[in-house]
Amino acid sequence: MKIHRASLVAALTLGLSAPAFAQAPTAAPAPTTAAQNPNEIVCQKQEETGSRLAKKKICMTRAEWADRQLQDRQELERAQTRRGMKGE
Repeated sequence: MKIHRASLVAALTLGLSAPAFAQAPTAAPAPTTAAQNPNEIVCQKQEETGSRLAKKKICMTRAEWADRQLQDRQELERAQTRRGMKGE
């Protein structure tokens, strides 16, 4: 327990809350800023559906990653909206 308390104290000392300190990094690409080149190629490893071990390497430009993320978000919102409308 002393190690856990020490970690918590260290996190609070650094100004972090316990949940923020314990969060794992996500695989999502970093948001595009003006300093990042939209034509730079970025590769990510993504897990294959139905397999715990298989991973696939996907390479796209930052602009393509941003476009894909936007399309995924819009499709999710459309699906949630359709689901809400069926219940009425």
